[in-house]
Amino acid sequence: MKTPRITAYIGALLLLIATTACSTTGRIPADEMLYTGLKGIRYDNADSVKLPDELKSEIRSAVNVAPNNYWKLVGWRYPFPLGLWVYNNWPNPPKGFKHWIYEKLVEEPVLVSDVRPEVRTKMLDQLLDNNGYFSGATSYTLNKAKNPKKASISYTVYPGQPYPIESMELLPDTSHLYHLIDSFARKDSYLMSGMRYSTDSLSDARIRITNRVRNNGYYFFQPSYIEYLADTVQTPGKVAMRMVLASKIPDFCLRKYSTGHITVNIFRANGGGTPDTIQYPDITIVQMMPSRLRRRILPECIRFRPGRTFSVRDMNRTQTYLSRLGIFSGIEIEAIPDTASSPDNPRLNVQINCTFDKPLEVSVEANATSKSNSYIGPGLIVGVTNRNIFGGGEQLSVKLNGSYEWQTGGGRKGGIFNSYEAGITTSLAVPRLIAPKFVRRSRYQLNWTRFQLNADLLNRPHYFRMAQFNMSMSYDWRVTRHIQNTFTPFKLTYTKLMNTTEVFDSIMDANQAVALSFRSQFIPQMMYSFTFDKALDRDNLINWQFSVQEAGNVFWGIYELCGRHGEKELFGTPFSQFIKGTTQVVYNRRLTGDNWLVGRIATGAAHAYGNASQVPYAEQFYVGGANSIRAFTVRSIGPGSYHAPEGTPEDNFDQTGTFKFEANLEYRFPIFGPLHGAVFLDTGNVWLLKDDPQRPGGKLQASTFLRDLALGTGVGLRFDIGMLVLRGDLGIGIHAPYDTGHGGYYNMPSFGKSLAFHLAIGYPF
Repeated sequence: MKTPRITAYIGALLLLIATTACSTTGRIPADEMLYTGLKGIRYDNADSVKLPDELKSEIRSAVNVAPNNYWKLVGWRYPFPLGLWVYNNWPNPPKGFKHWIYEKLVEEPVLVSDVRPEVRTKMLDQLLDNNGYFSGATSYTLNKAKNPKKASISYTVYPGQPYPIESMELLPDTSHLYHLIDSFARKDSYLMSGMRYSTDSLSDARIRITNRVRNNGYYFFQPSYIEYLADTVQTPGKVAMRMVLASKIPDFCLRKYSTGHITVNIFRANGGGTPDTIQYPDITIVQMMPSRLRRRILPECIRFRPGRTFSVRDMNRTQTYLSRLGIFSGIEIEAIPDTASSPDNPRLNVQINCTFDKPLEVSVEANATSKSNSYIGPGLIVGVTNRNIFGGGEQLSVKLNGSYEWQTGGGRKGGIFNSYEAGITTSLAVPRLIAPKFVRRSRYQLNWTRFQLNADLLNRPHYFRMAQFNMSMSYDWRVTRHIQNTFTPFKLTYTKLMNTTEVFDSIMDANQAVALSFRSQFIPQMMYSFTFDKALDRDNLINWQFSVQEAGNVFWGIYELCGRHGEKELFGTPFSQFIKGTTQVVYNRRLTGDNWLVGRIATGAAHAYGNASQVPYAEQFYVGGANSIRAFTVRSIGPGSYHAPEGTPEDNFDQTGTFKFEANLEYRFPIFGPLHGAVFLDTGNVWLLKDDPQRPGGKLQASTFLRDLALGTGVGLRFDIGMLVLRGDLGIGIHAPYDTGHGGYYNMPSFGKSLAFHLAIGYPF
């Protein structure tokens, strides 16, 4: 089709829309009306009855039908009903470009008859009855617009007084099963006199009772076997309840079972192999060979015991324990009635089928960085992991990482290949504690012992080349499912400045405190961290983290006992001595739906003494960046009111401290599907615990603490697909703690210079 003809069609369409802007009902039949949306839901609470928020949400969902030209992104109707205009005014030829245009733009009208408000009021009546509002009533009103062919719908809900449960008559105590059901029903929090009648709550109580019954040998019992009879006539305004069992329940579902034979079949990842049978006192294991499996590890994971009452809880725990080993791709547990057992003592034989996963896993992670100092460049991490190196779920991992960066714009003279970093990390994780038995731990959670070796080489153009090596051993274990502990009894780090440039030397000469933090040294450490993570209820979550670490004290004590005083060395190199502690509290509060208010407070302190006068540079604090005060870039503020003089290098080596305080408040809300938004407020800074004449205003003082707090706000977008969260935050500076040349609390040089954008993965806290 020629371009002039296409232009003519589009022009005709625009002219038609302009001349028939109000004609969106031309083709609607005489006895129909165009539905323009839900005008509202009015609750006529003459008896001062307040409906639960969950019930109000169900009521709105039942009647909230989207009209035409509805924008789901914000929940509004947009004012340009193009699809309706096309439907009412554009003829639909059988083919051709005009037909294609029609099909792309047309929107069928949503009619009041399509919404069926009379049916929806009956749905609301049923909702009220299901929630105990038996005297409730609902109605609807058609709200006609100026155009008599258009109408919105509003609903009125009169709930009436809710009916409470007056009494609950339980099963007759004529069998062990009936006695068991009655005992659990008496303890259930909902099946009490005075609780509001609710079919959902009754169903939940039935499921809770059934789960407990199945944990007591009645494996084949189902929630549908428990029924309720309700009587609202016996006592007006109240419900008399009776619990009964369904008729025609199969006999085998009413029997109590004990555990019979336990058989475990271990299959190879690629199938095949030769069976090798291992007989334990309680378990028979059939393993297809060749395959690697430490023999005693399976009996430790299986919670069933022959002759013991069969429990679904034992089945779930066995599934969990086997899964957490990380060596099986598939685990199936089946309970099979033992036909050889007597009817008086029926048994269930347990068959567990486990299929090995492929032990080797290769991962490749690529990334790109763009820094505020005009450095950009890619990075690559390649890792290989054997998830069953010794046959007991031990994970041996080797990772190679490398990155390089170059300076864009008017950077300093130098090669294109300006900066690089390369390293290798080797770790061995054992899924148990190699520690004394008196260390308290949870049998229901996975505990780890980890060993790690690491080497890194960092080349910073125009500054230095540094090598770092470290080795460590640590324990991860849980006391309860809410408390995570990590203890590192030994970690040794060695840092060495291999060479430096004149620019870097001049920076260090100007500030000896910073220079001492960069010196070549050993850092022997011991660390402990504690994490408490719990949902207080469905609307309140709390996470508290605390860590403390020390360096050099053990070695210093040994040297002192041996009578060696003064500066002490390890392998001819001084070792650092300091203590450091950090803590952080994050509180999540659900406001409504998926709208959350999240607050965070974090603080930390580090102090060097004895064999060192300064905390190592890598152990000092800094603020700014994507997970801190987002209106400022990394290491662009602090310590205190100190600010690097104009003309100094853009790498702010001296903007670190030994005390940190941060506070954040963020409102998170859904936008559409996986897209979420956020509005945030950040504040904080770092300070020095020791005075440094080269960094005036950097020492922590109570009189200037509030004035030294940087403050910023901003907005953000998050693309949350569950396993991955991509985040973009635009920070807006409000107050800088240093002299910007502008008076007042808002002292940013300009709005444009107060902006900082951060792109990151994961939530900030």
